[in-house]
Amino acid sequence: MIKEKTPFVIAISAVSGGGKTTITKLLNQKLHNSKILFFDEYNFNGPDDIINWVDNGGDANDWDVSPLIKDLQVLLTESLDYIILDFPFSYKHSQVSKFIDFSIFIDTPLDIALARRVTRDFCNSSTEDILSEMKNYTSRGRRGYLNMLETIKPDADFVIDGTLQAAEVINVILDNLKN
Repeated sequence: MIKEKTPFVIAISAVSGGGKTTITKLLNQKLHNSKILFFDEYNFNGPDDIINWVDNGGDANDWDVSPLIKDLQVLLTESLDYIILDFPFSYKHSQVSKFIDFSIFIDTPLDIALARRVTRDFCNSSTEDILSEMKNYTSRGRRGYLNMLETIKPDADFVIDGTLQAAEVINVILDNLKN
């Protein structure tokens, strides 16, 4: 009996504003016969307060990601070469980790990630809203970013410098995938 080839599953992780979505989309353009699943396109049941969750250990398994798993299982039956997951938890979520063949962490300095996130999410916001977000980041939110650097980054199969230009990041990832 001939075993059917299954798609190679790549997980892309980074802090918010770290470049996950950009790199995932660009990588999908370069990898022929691939599809993407984006974490942010789902409404998962999970902790109501992210920072309290982080302060209490930040167990990725507290998130019910079954809708993503269902979609991933469907894609695994298709004759694809690659499935790219824009997925912040990487190997830390036990239900998803068993599907991941290669995990990439985009190591973006926190100041750059914050600037990108504010530019992206607050471009039409008032100064007061932006200042409120900065206060929240310094008093609470930064802990979530640091938690990812402490837990997700060390488990990645490959860590890429998030200060590189997107095209260079893609080239380095493609070279790494060849090996």
